[in-house]
Amino acid sequence: MTSGERLLRWASGIMVVLGSGHLSLVVFTAWAEMTGWVDRGVWAAVPLAFTGGGAAQTVESVQNKLVFWSGLGGFAVPLGLLGYLTWHLADRGVVVPAGVGWVLALWCVLGGVLLVPSPFFVGAVSGALIIVAARRADRGRQKNQHA
Repeated sequence: MTSGERLLRWASGIMVVLGSGHLSLVVFTAWAEMTGWVDRGVWAAVPLAFTGGGAAQTVESVQNKLVFWSGLGGFAVPLGLLGYLTWHLADRGVVVPAGVGWVLALWCVLGGVLLVPSPFFVGAVSGALIIVAARRADRGRQKNQHA
């Protein structure tokens, strides 16, 4: 296993743990709201009701939306999938582009600044590891071209 593959595996592990941990936390803390979606028939259980017509939102509807957007509709599932994809690519010796790492790192730093204290900053470590792995792979290709 090369150092770049090792870095990508660490990055992917961090992403999978953050995504699955966040989703698990939401499921455990908001189980009643999530099972309420099934009781209401799943379809449009979290409606996108616009209050421009003068209808006030209830506390329950706000809580319902909060549970959805902090769980299934939030970052947890895509982050876990990105972690799995990164692991899969590292297994095949494919380096994730540095741009993915930059976007992930910037997104996590911004999220961490806006939501302090939070584990968002740990995601920035994952982004930095992707950037370092991509840079090392670029240097290795340049050395091979000049040799």
